[in-house]
Amino acid sequence: MIRWVIFIVVYLLLTIYGFQAIRTITKATWIHVLFFILAVLVFGNFIYQFTLPSQGRVLTPGKSYAFGFLLTYMSFLLVMIPILIGEDIFRGVSSLYDRFFTTKEDFYFPERRKFISQVAMGLAAIPVASLLYGMYKGKYNFRVIKHTLFFEDLPQAFEGYKITQISDIHSGSFTDYEEIQQAVHMINEQESDAIMFTGDLVNNTATEMDRWKPLFGSLKAKDGVFSVLGNHDYGDYVEWESNEAKHQNLEDLKRVHKDMGYDLLLNESRYLERNGDKIALVGVENWGRGGFTKKGDLTKASEGVKPDDFKILMSHDPSHWEDVVLHEPYHYHLTLSGHTHGMQFGVEIPGWVKWSPIKWRYKYWAGVYNELGQYINVNRGLGYLGYPGRAGIWPEITVIELKRKEQNS
Repeated sequence: MIRWVIFIVVYLLLTIYGFQAIRTITKATWIHVLFFILAVLVFGNFIYQFTLPSQGRVLTPGKSYAFGFLLTYMSFLLVMIPILIGEDIFRGVSSLYDRFFTTKEDFYFPERRKFISQVAMGLAAIPVASLLYGMYKGKYNFRVIKHTLFFEDLPQAFEGYKITQISDIHSGSFTDYEEIQQAVHMINEQESDAIMFTGDLVNNTATEMDRWKPLFGSLKAKDGVFSVLGNHDYGDYVEWESNEAKHQNLEDLKRVHKDMGYDLLLNESRYLERNGDKIALVGVENWGRGGFTKKGDLTKASEGVKPDDFKILMSHDPSHWEDVVLHEPYHYHLTLSGHTHGMQFGVEIPGWVKWSPIKWRYKYWAGVYNELGQYINVNRGLGYLGYPGRAGIWPEITVIELKRKEQNS
């Protein structure tokens, strides 16, 4: 309760302070009233949605959009207010200077400058427009990102082998069937040798896939569709009536993978074979740094895999690669991960800029990295969670082509 009170007070103070820019720019009463009505509606909807009864930390679409609109409004204030504070400091210093170092006897506090308020609002409009676009269109701005990776010990028969990786579907967030159908069509269009899904099929419960199972079950590849579990797949964010109910939900989710024709790897491995050559595909359950589920067992998953085999590892959380995989005596040539979503917000200009606040949490957060002669690709995710959109970090379908690198090249 105390947290709600603090939040309300902070929200009210930020709104009132941000209103100073509105009042400086225009004297129109209807605009002033509209600003406060908008502030009340955004906050009121957020309070309403997040006080509705729910199972644990389940984020319904209604809650997600309430959070999204609150985030958009707060971004407007938090970009604008530092500029206003800067101007207030300047106004205060100017007043003190005039009072003590000039012949002026009266204390005079300069008025706000309309130009500064206009600049503040103009800059604040940028994240507002980005976040609103992200909720309306950005979350369906599916991108195919292609990488060609070279390995000296890639078996000859796998020269040019194509893998399509998808991750973080989060089906419980989806609302638009036609848009998701287009994404599935784009995945199948790649005509890859294998499709690999690296976890978080749902937000919380297996039933979230009821509507989407036929659609995602239509994914096809020459060597099949392989999958692993992510942290959300275990139902850890739901208040279950019993441990048995939680366990049954996980079993139901495993059955969903099977019904869709996915080969779910639960700390186990498979061999992909071609013209007498083979590569090992290893899949672990979720292993995440911090409070995330740690069911991944790399040693168990690699039983039967030889040290000199070419290995592809599917592991949902890239912190597993950083903390464990890189330091294993086995050499895992390529690891496929997801989990970060690129925070669904950032700035990316290929070859120039690649930034998201998630970089402060995860060193390896999007794209291909190479450490100690081992590669990892961190997929930005197909779906979304929390903020119901994507701004600058678009939903990703990754296509990786394996190529041989001549040892003397």
